[in-house]
Amino acid sequence: MLKLPALPLPTLPLPSLPAPRQLVQRLPLLMATQARRIPFSVQRRLLEESMSRAFQEPLDDGDFDFLQDRWLKVEISDIGLAWFITYDEDRLLVARDEQADATIRGNLKEFLLLASRSEDPDTLFFQRRLMIEGDTEVGLEAKNLMDGVDHDNLPAAIKMILTRCADLAQRFF
Repeated sequence: MLKLPALPLPTLPLPSLPAPRQLVQRLPLLMATQARRIPFSVQRRLLEESMSRAFQEPLDDGDFDFLQDRWLKVEISDIGLAWFITYDEDRLLVARDEQADATIRGNLKEFLLLASRSEDPDTLFFQRRLMIEGDTEVGLEAKNLMDGVDHDNLPAAIKMILTRCADLAQRFF
């Protein structure tokens, strides 16, 4: 029998696994990215119903007139979700893909902090944790309306979910 010399095996660097703490920190964000799998028709219905409740008073007062025939893109960058919002016939409408006049962009944590009122909106924008691009007037009007949401108009379950999610985001993101 012919014996061949042993060939050295190339050493490949093994991918390093994140530490358990890093895995735990990433888990909520990984779970949130699954929201992309929710059919858009369900996302639209949930968003339109939630916004009509949260913004009932500004809608009644005509405060969204600035969005008539204009589109505001709300983009949650780290989970890959975006919606286009407009105002028509006294209500807010959500679409999947339109030409945005203005964009409000940020990560999930910042939107949760904004929605739960855990952090001042001006702080989030001045620190560039939330950004407005495009028509600044449209973006600032939208920011001011988000800031003015009366949380008493939200269902108790939504308020609780927002608060708990914001707490998790502050601890893990």
